Amino acid sequence: MLIYLKPLIVNMAILFSFTFNANLMFPFHSRKKIKVKQQIIYGLISGFGAMLCMLYPIEDLGETFFDFRMIAILIVTLYSGWLAGGIALLFVCAVRYGFGGEFVFVGIFINAAAYAAGLLFRRIFLKSKVRLIAGAFITLLYFFFYIWIVSRFITFLRIDFYMIYFVFFFAVTMAVIAIIEALIRINRNLDNMIYLDKLTTIGQMAASIAHEIRNPITAVRGFIQFLQEDTTDQKLMEFSPLILSELDRTNKIITDYLKLAKPYEFSLARVKIDELMRDSVELLKPLATFENAEIKLELVPSNDVVGDAEHLMQAIMNVLKNSIESIEGGGRITVAKKPDYFNGKVIVTIADTGKGMTEEQLQNIGLPFYTTKTKGTGLGTMITSRLIHDMDGEIEYTSKINEGTVVTITLKAYTSLT
Repeated sequence: MLIYLKPLIVNMAILFSFTFNANLMFPFHSRKKIKVKQQIIYGLISGFGAMLCMLYPIEDLGETFFDFRMIAILIVTLYSGWLAGGIALLFVCAVRYGFGGEFVFVGIFINAAAYAAGLLFRRIFLKSKVRLIAGAFITLLYFFFYIWIVSRFITFLRIDFYMIYFVFFFAVTMAVIAIIEALIRINRNLDNMIYLDKLTTIGQMAASIAHEIRNPITAVRGFIQFLQEDTTDQKLMEFSPLILSELDRTNKIITDYLKLAKPYEFSLARVKIDELMRDSVELLKPLATFENAEIKLELVPSNDVVGDAEHLMQAIMNVLKNSIESIEGGGRITVAKKPDYFNGKVIVTIADTGKGMTEEQLQNIGLPFYTTKTKGTGLGTMITSRLIHDMDGEIEYTSKINEGTVVTITLKAYTSLT
């Protein structure tokens, strides 16, 4: 038994180490699109890690090479796609062919089967709410094929080998998936912390200067209104409305900054999310009609949520208003809510068929003064993000240019134990 375990433990350490190193180079994210450069890097890292696994196979099994290289191929294909998985597969097959032996083509065929399994089930895996369970299902299906091939062509293997190797294989695969999912959560939390730190910085700056700016603006606005009442100056009469409009716009920016600066008086309690969403949609239907947009509401029965009703409604309406304004020449907005019972969450999605956003715009969404609209300050999105985060929720954006944008708001479900 020990002669089986020692190389497998070394293989496990190699896979764990390369998983952490890959995350250091390009941090793992669940929703960000993986660029070609990242796919190539992931493929090379996986291929090199798999090659190191091949240097420490189970010995005393003739010309066979039993190790965990297939795990590297399967995992990188599931998470990164065909390019990264293909690079790892080519790397591994070339090395295995170089090692030679009686069962070289059996080994190459098993490697290719891991790649095929990753490609075949990748879409299901990525859409799964609990990827560890999906990964277990995919690994077990691969096992059936793996064991069938091995039993047909390598007939001298004993039952104790099958028990130790495949049980350890399954455990390590699950451990790698669990590590990647944990790193994804950690990276998301780090991004949120950085974003909230930006909000705090803006708030501190706003608190120090907002009142000092607002006072002279109020005075200037009053004098303009006073002068335009009795003036005969045509230029002043012509441009005073524009001046007042710009002063009001400046005052609104300062007001938005103050909303970021001062702490909200939150009262976290049970919120009837269905009623709140219906009210939000009804309030904005006239604006949607004016923009020739149709709003469709889809509510799957679920628990209520924990939050502040007033601020949650403000956040949802801000997102919905942005969706309406993104539609040009007519379109549809789908507002949906569904439960996530496994994680104790309720998920609200607002999907539009608007102009969408590029990858660069998605990365900058929520930054101060960044907006894709011709008119706007960009602070509304920041305020929305802060409202959701202060309710222990999450907000994420996905978008494709000329296809639309999907905003996903995840809130804590209310239970009697909350």
